[in-house]
Amino acid sequence: MLHRASFVVILLELVCSCTSSKKITTARQGNSVSQLKFLSEYDLPNAQQLRGTTIGGLSGIDYDAKRNVYYLISDDRSSLNPARFYTASIHIAKSKIDSIAFKAVDSLKTRQGRTYPNSKQDPFHTPDPESLRYDPLTDEIVWSSEGERIVRAGNNVLEDPAITVTDRSGNYKDTFELPLNLHMHESENGPRQNSVFEGIAFTDDYRSVFVSVEEPIYEDGARAGTGDSTAWARIIKFDVTSRKPIAQYAYKIEPVAYPAMPAYAFKINGVSEILWIAKSKLLVVERSFSTGKPGCVIRVFIADLEHATNIAQVDSYNAQSNAAPVSKRLLLNMDELGRYIDNIEGVTFGPTLPNGHHTLIFVADDNFSALQKTQVLLFEVIP
Repeated sequence: MLHRASFVVILLELVCSCTSSKKITTARQGNSVSQLKFLSEYDLPNAQQLRGTTIGGLSGIDYDAKRNVYYLISDDRSSLNPARFYTASIHIAKSKIDSIAFKAVDSLKTRQGRTYPNSKQDPFHTPDPESLRYDPLTDEIVWSSEGERIVRAGNNVLEDPAITVTDRSGNYKDTFELPLNLHMHESENGPRQNSVFEGIAFTDDYRSVFVSVEEPIYEDGARAGTGDSTAWARIIKFDVTSRKPIAQYAYKIEPVAYPAMPAYAFKINGVSEILWIAKSKLLVVERSFSTGKPGCVIRVFIADLEHATNIAQVDSYNAQSNAAPVSKRLLLNMDELGRYIDNIEGVTFGPTLPNGHHTLIFVADDNFSALQKTQVLLFEVIP
């Protein structure tokens, strides 16, 4: 997740200075992807309301093929409304998004059955929702929170990231066990603030789930910079039945796409979402933002874990480590589409087109800002 306050301030500075849908079939994972063809964009109205909540901050999306609906999680930290996810229908006609209808909103619940507090009520138990996936075998939702790491004299806030299981109404059921190196610390160890569990991906048999860390943990070195290629993030594999972590893999993050203006201003590149596509392969979305450049640079990669080394016992990974990283190849740079692209944070397989090709649907987090867009982008998967 981009830091909302920083992102909105940056955008304000930029502004001041300058048909009925076809019956769909189930989209299956495990298929080859050679390229993505852009089909259409649908922008949601800003600050759209549903049952007393503001639709925005959409940071994750997943498709429930049986019910032909999509679940979308908001990254609202119970600030505007209690932490929540939405159920929506996305109608596609003639290979275009015809309309999007939000049908329901469900609050995410704590272990005690209550809605989550905001940071003023209880900063140590305020969630930072980022991604969600639906498990059709158990009829459950799995969602991630980045936790919090605020270190300041006499007033630290340390809250661990989490992977939580709920039913389809948001009621708490279970939590995955957190790897030891993903706990928050006052010292510069473990995850960075606001740079933890951004992506979730089930394997096609739903026996394993992968969770991506947005930026390097402190032990693995520096964050991505402009022109470098030295930042390493971790992708963690969990066993769904035991809820325990079973492996970690090193993934090299691309450089920040453009220098910030001024040079010392905020910039970032990290993993904003992952999606399982085939045996040992993940779709990885990298999202780059630089102060002074409107929108984001979104690069989509195919990452292959087949020959990557399990680095769960490697405290500090770098280019000299005697462990093989995840291999990757660029599938799409959305800059090549020649259109404004906002803060893409979610992706899911969508319906199957009349020609038999699958679709991918991306969603952008607008940070609840009138200066940003909640974009929903439709792509055809070319096998």
